[in-house]
Amino acid sequence: MGYDTKFLLSLYRKMLLIRQFEERVKYLFLEGVMPGTIHQYQGQEAIAVGVCSALNSDDVITSTHRPHGHALAKGLTVESLMHELFGKTTGCCRGKGGSMHVGDLEKGMVPAIAIVAGGVPIATGIALAFRYRKEPRVAVSFMGDGAVNEGAFHEAVNMGAIWSLPVVYVVENNLYSASTPIFEMVRLKRLSDRAAGYGIPSVTVDGNDVLEVFETARKAIERARGGEGPTLVECMTYRITGHSRRDPCNYQPEEERKEALKKEPLRRFTEYLLTGGFIDEAGLEGIRAEVDAEIERAVESAMAAPDPKPEAALEDVFI
Repeated sequence: MGYDTKFLLSLYRKMLLIRQFEERVKYLFLEGVMPGTIHQYQGQEAIAVGVCSALNSDDVITSTHRPHGHALAKGLTVESLMHELFGKTTGCCRGKGGSMHVGDLEKGMVPAIAIVAGGVPIATGIALAFRYRKEPRVAVSFMGDGAVNEGAFHEAVNMGAIWSLPVVYVVENNLYSASTPIFEMVRLKRLSDRAAGYGIPSVTVDGNDVLEVFETARKAIERARGGEGPTLVECMTYRITGHSRRDPCNYQPEEERKEALKKEPLRRFTEYLLTGGFIDEAGLEGIRAEVDAEIERAVESAMAAPDPKPEAALEDVFI
């Protein structure tokens, strides 16, 4: 398909924003400035951006313990996200969610669920609600490769299938569940083949190609919105950062990692834009400067924002 330059540069900016946000957050943690813990998204940006760019603003996503990329791709502001990571009352979840539970229902993102596969039944339930209300909306469940071995995955996907619900299941296969290689957990060469057990279509795509992800997601979302039911989309990718902030990735073979860095999505898409004549180096540098400035403003405002009062822990509690 032919794409206009404005759309392509919007994809690039979103991917760059996620990458630079994660890099800045990484150093804030290493410097001891930011509290809590983090599970980061470097290397998987094309999936969040490709899928969310195919969604309408009122469609809804569920996320995982690695949610920053999904949040930024779905439209949460850098400021609201950064404030949340600093535990401030001005954060997207009033400082009560932290890194693994960011979200904003007004932006179409359920606060992330850190339990592996925990978001799959939630997305299925949201899709069921859309069906009952006769709303032409779609739910998307992002999950890692480890989620396909959880009971919640099987039950939820089966329910979505038998009722032909408007939901898309997106598996981000980065080859490792924490430090365990995927080939030690399943005998399938393609996790998308699991869909055959539920009678729904599936596809495995290059998760480092943002345009391939976008086109695949667009078709699956249109299919779901049109009443034809779920699709399982497996996106092959690679995590070029640790599972969490204390992970040096010693389990990743050196050659495998080198090859992955050559194929990582931001580098590939940058080359595509340059060789295609959509932008030059000066234009790219201008976007980078804008993104970095936006992130720095968010860091400064987050550090200056008020901390929650102790009694705030008693609010928003349901018994």
